[in-house]
Amino acid sequence: MKINGQTFLVCGAGGFIGGHLVKDLLESGAREVRAVDIKPLNEWYQTTPRAVSLTLDLQDKANCYQAAAGVDGVFQLAADMGGMGFIENNRALCMLSVLINTHMLIASKDLSVKRFLYSSSACVYNGEKQVSADVIPLKEEDAYPALPEDGYGWEKLFSERMCRHFEEDFGLQCRVPRFHNVYGPYGTWDGGREKAPAAICRKVLKAKNSGSHEIEIWGDGRQTRSFMYIDDCIEGLKAIFESEIHEPINLGSSELVTINQLVDIVEDIAGVELKRTYNLSAPRGVNGRNSDNTKIRQYLGWEPSIRLRDGLAKTYAWIDSEMHALRETQVA
Repeated sequence: MKINGQTFLVCGAGGFIGGHLVKDLLESGAREVRAVDIKPLNEWYQTTPRAVSLTLDLQDKANCYQAAAGVDGVFQLAADMGGMGFIENNRALCMLSVLINTHMLIASKDLSVKRFLYSSSACVYNGEKQVSADVIPLKEEDAYPALPEDGYGWEKLFSERMCRHFEEDFGLQCRVPRFHNVYGPYGTWDGGREKAPAAICRKVLKAKNSGSHEIEIWGDGRQTRSFMYIDDCIEGLKAIFESEIHEPINLGSSELVTINQLVDIVEDIAGVELKRTYNLSAPRGVNGRNSDNTKIRQYLGWEPSIRLRDGLAKTYAWIDSEMHALRETQVA
């Protein structure tokens, strides 16, 4: 199923990834995009004038039928989630996202939607394979035997299984990318739901602008991660949607860095060197996680390739402009 000429529903369109996806689908030739989010429109990270934008709570089954009526494809990105600070302290809220996924799958089946993409997460992977910072990249089969991130990861893994069985039992074509740490402009950068790249950019900017030249890092800084820039994420989402990949698949960069190295890069972009303190009691997640991209290269002949430093430079500049605009508002 190709993007061009089709009608789509993007759930979670007021969020970071969803906002970028709506815009890109229309630029890629989609006939119409219905953009839905629980937030009021003035709280969306970005809106696209050509899209049909609706505020609906997709935990409500009736709203799922309203949202999906008449569309060819569904991108189900909606979830109550955030960075590690949020998901470690809001496990029940994260698990309640299963209502969105369940009701959207039922509505899509009943309304004869042609294809359904569900955005899963690397948090589904077995925690025992992520105890060392010197991590072996995670293959798709490493999700089993199941021991995912408590709360958020279990909800994602369960919803993956629902997609599998809706395809097997009802013929609903499902696609399931597993995101690995997506970052970039027009996303959360403050307030507790932000992820590491945005949080580090904000902290470095605050230290630089205030003259304090100090930064607090969650954990010991030796945790390892890979981070995928939003442009790679959107490219991968479209390719996976159009593909014949019927199993969950990694969508992430394989460029592994420690959190200390992440801070090094942002400091270099900012032109500062900060004194570091380490909060060992703060949420820190697993010790190491990286994406094995063997399967996506085999299927698509492609993998995320935007360098971390290049993506961080754009993200830093955007957060800098957001912080400047906020200061101007407070002064006014």
